[in-house]
Parts: sequence; C-alpha cells; structure tokens
Amino acid sequence: MASHIVGYPRMGPKRELKFALESFWDGKSSAEDLKKVAADLRSSIWKQMKDAGIKYIPSNTFSYYDQVLDTTAMIGAVPPRYGWNGGEIEFGTYFSMARGNATVPAMEMTKWFDTNYHFIVPELGPDVKFSYASHKAVEEYKEAKALGVDTVPVLVGPVSYLLLSKPAKGVEKSFSLLSLLNKILPIYKEVIAELKAAGASWIQFDEPTLVKDLESHQLQAFTSAYSALESSLSGLNVIIETYFADVPAAAFTTLTGLKGVTGFGFDLVRGTKTLDLIKGGFPSGKYLFAGVVDGRNIWANDLASSLSVLQSLEGIVGKDKLVVSTSCSLLHTAVDLVNEPKLDKELKSWLAFAAQKVVEVNALAKALAGHKEEAFFSANAAAQASRKSSPRVTNEAVQKAAAALKGSDHRRATNVSTRLDVQQKKLNLPVLPTTTIGSFPQTVELRKVRREFKAKK
Repeated sequence: MASHIVGYPRMGPKRELKFALESFWDGKSSAEDLKKVAADLRSSIWKQMKDAGIKYIPSNTFSYYDQVLDTTAMIGAVPPRYGWNGGEIEFGTYFSMARGNATVPAMEMTKWFDTNYHFIVPELGPDVKFSYASHKAVEEYKEAKALGVDTVPVLVGPVSYLLLSKPAKGVEKSFSLLSLLNKILPIYKEVIAELKAAGASWIQFDEPTLVKDLESHQLQAFTSAYSALESSLSGLNVIIETYFADVPAAAFTTLTGLKGVTGFGFDLVRGTKTLDLIKGGFPSGKYLFAGVVDGRNIWANDLASSLSVLQSLEGIVGKDKLVVSTSCSLLHTAVDLVNEPKLDKELKSWLAFAAQKVVEVNALAKALAGHKEEAFFSANAAAQASRKSSPRVTNEAVQKAAAALKGSDHRRATNVSTRLDVQQKKLNLPVLPTTTIGSFPQTVELRKVRREFKAKK
C-alpha cells in the first residue's frame, strides 16, 4: 500500500530558513550562503520521508517565500515596476516582488484560503508577456534525484493560479483572468517536457480552487486546460490535488472527468461530503490519494478511525489504487516534536507535528497492506483515550451548560437597532471606531524595551 505527502514545512525544524533569509536581507550573508541552507533543508526533508517509507515524496514544495510567487516567477509574470528585463529570475527581482524595495512597493499579500498562510497575489493583464523564467521545479527534481530520491514535482495548477490572481493596476476590474489560460499553458508544457526529460514519472498539480463554489465557465477552464496539456503529459502519471474543504458535486464531476489524469487527491478530514461523492461513484482504474491525516493541526491522528475510512474506500477504488495521504500540505503545522523538550509526557503523546504525521501516513499504509504495527496503534489509541478523558481537555461544567442550551438561547431578545441605540448612548463611538489585536509596528525602541522586559531589567 502506497503513501504520499502533499507538501512539507520549509522553514526548518529550528527556523533555519528564517534566520538565513533575514541574514541575507540584512546583507550579512551571500546568496550562496542562503542557497546552501536551503539545499541542506531540502536534502534533510527528502531523506526523512524516504527513510520513513513514503513512496510519493514531493519536490518543489520548498520556497524561499511563497509557492504562488514561485509560479509567477516560473511563467515570467513580473510586474513592469520591478524593472526585470528577461532571463532567469534571480533573488533581486524575486524578493522585490515579495517585499518591495527602496523605490517600489511589494505585490499584494492575502490569505491562502482560510489558513494563516499568506500568498503573493499575481498581477495580470492582457499585455503580460509570459516566458519560462524560473527552472526551479526541474532543478529541485534533479537535485533530489542526485541524492537518490525520486520525487513527485509539484506545480500550482494553471487554472487555480489564474483564479487566485487579480487584474494589474490599470487593467479593467472586469478583465477575464481565465482568458490568459492559453498564454500560460505553453510555459507549463515547457516545464513538463523538461521534467519528463529529467526522468520524472509522476507530477502533481495543486488545484485547490476546485473546493470553491465555481461558475460553469470556471469549471470548463479545468477541462480545457487539461485537454490542452494531455499530449504533453503523455507518459507521466498525473495527480490533481485539492484540499481545505469539500469538493462540490459539480466540481467533483469535472475533476474526475479530466483527460490524462492518473489520480485525484482529496482532503477527507474537512471534506466529509467528498467522501460521500467518492462512495457514490469514483472513476474506474484511477488512483485515490486519500487525505486522512490532518495537515492543519498539531494533534495526533486517530489511527483507528482513519484506518476504518481507508478500509471502506478499498472496496471502491481497489487496494492497488488507494494511496494514504495528508489532507493538505504539512506546511500548516509545526515541524518536529523532538524540538519540544519542555512538554510533559501526557501532552506530548497527544501531539503530532509534520515529522510525526509523515510516520502516521506510512503506518496507515502499512496497516492497509497487512503489516500493522500493533504497538504503534495501541499507543495511539491510549493517547486518544487519554486526551478525551483528561480534565485538561474535558470540563464537565462546560459540557453540561452546552447540553442545556435551548434554541432560544441562540437568538437575541432585542433587535439590532435597539442594541445599537443602547450601545451608542453608553460608548459614544465615533463614525469609524477602530480596535487592535495588539499587532503594533515593531520599532527599534519597542524591540529594545521588550528585550529589557524579558531580561527583567
């Protein structure tokens, strides 16, 4: 039984990349120094997954800043204000887009779906001249292969990339970003051709916008895109990965009908309705990458529950077509519990960070294949029971109060205009009252005071 990881944290177990980036940005280290730290991190991540027994190991999920920005670099969609004149995009242009520089502002940053991760929003328009300007995906595949690890290169899918973009300044807000699809697909074809030439046998396209409520023309764009890529993808096994929510029924039909696709990845932690769609009809002969290990929290997986879900799927897709996976990239969780020596034993038994989730994925795959590690599963069951019954988690008074709630408790006794009137009389608020959650600018003086406070000075 096979195992798969959608993606992995890139900062490093001790925030090595963060410190290397800050050093580089401050002019205290060279580009080569930064690249060396990054290469060491990638190597250790790939080796860790290989040693854990993961079959489908991702590459190109590492980033110096953001995977969407990496895609912008790949297709050469650099806004004119950064003065890029073509060629391979280097750190100067890349980090100017991400952070701005002395003369021009950064590109907009916004939330990656409903996570705390933020991505750099592409700025596109009809006049953008796309070109293959970053070979990062191919270079990292080759880098892993040289280390003896055959990986699955991961690309942000072309349709999701466009749907997550915005019209550039000066472009009509009504401009159809999807009209650019046929302009960016030739770049994707070049990347695919290079990956095939380098020896890749699998490729993963992340198309998370499929979990959104898309209009029919947006769904049609997926069909058009992968039909156009079909001949280029011939000879490759193709995964289309979705995450963060249920895939609506119409999108599920579109997705599972795409040409040239070998397998489909679904978030089965947040996508409980997707599970019903799979049970209602999954295309014969296709792989199901079942995301049963939660990539968005720090809690240990309920292995018995996940194994039950996986066993129910075996009869639908076939044992040889079922792949155990994470619900999404592990980017959204902490890196490794080994770096938490101050946690007590009980609490630590309840937790699983990215490194531990990799082990969970492989343990589930082995169990499905008939090689269940009884001791590992027993320890997990004990930890699950401990967490459910612990007074650190369970407050009987709160449970009773919640159980006693009536429907009327969820409705206000007064209407909003009455409450607004009372509030204004009491608080006398201005037209635009403003609050803060405490995220004040971190000036040099404030940092100094905080250091002195922590040092009890």
